[in-house]
Amino acid sequence: MTDSAAKADSRRSDAAHGPGPLALFFKGFVKHPVMVGSIIPSSKKLIEKMLAKCDWPNTKLFVEYGPGVGTFCQTVLDKLPDDATYVAIDTNPDFIDYLKRTIPDPRFHAVLGSAADVEQIVKDHGHDKADYVLSGLPFSTLPPGVGDAIGQATGRVVRPGGAFLVYQFSPKCRDFIEPNFDRLERDREWWNIPPAVLFWGWRE
Repeated sequence: MTDSAAKADSRRSDAAHGPGPLALFFKGFVKHPVMVGSIIPSSKKLIEKMLAKCDWPNTKLFVEYGPGVGTFCQTVLDKLPDDATYVAIDTNPDFIDYLKRTIPDPRFHAVLGSAADVEQIVKDHGHDKADYVLSGLPFSTLPPGVGDAIGQATGRVVRPGGAFLVYQFSPKCRDFIEPNFDRLERDREWWNIPPAVLFWGWRE
């Protein structure tokens, strides 16, 4: 059995002890609609397009805000070097518990907390800067001031040459990204429900 097949079997076995990913994702959306951007997870096409610009061989720390049930997680882990670290931050304890149960990879760390505290969380995991930060948080529905705080903290924590990767369903999130990064790229992914707008905020 290959390593990926073994991991998949392990995840299926662990998931059997709790709600499935789709049921848990829907539950999270119902309980915290302002923190979960969509009622269903992202498509594979969106995932690949969002991650395509990363320089994976030189990535030491990858951070994700709002990982939910781990829609991006295995794809990121498949691309990460063996000595890299992946930190996923979520405010929903149900999601964090699910990720800890279903992703046994030692490079992966699920953290219950706020994305606004990313600088301290990164330090707690032995790093000063992140290479890339991925976010699907719905900036347009976050409480006042939270989006600004997250954008500013992310601008400080991303290393030069790194990027803030954001997928959203409203272009309004640009207001929270652009002031904190040197260059902004934008695209769309129509093969997603709903269609998503993608941003890459680069530190030069």
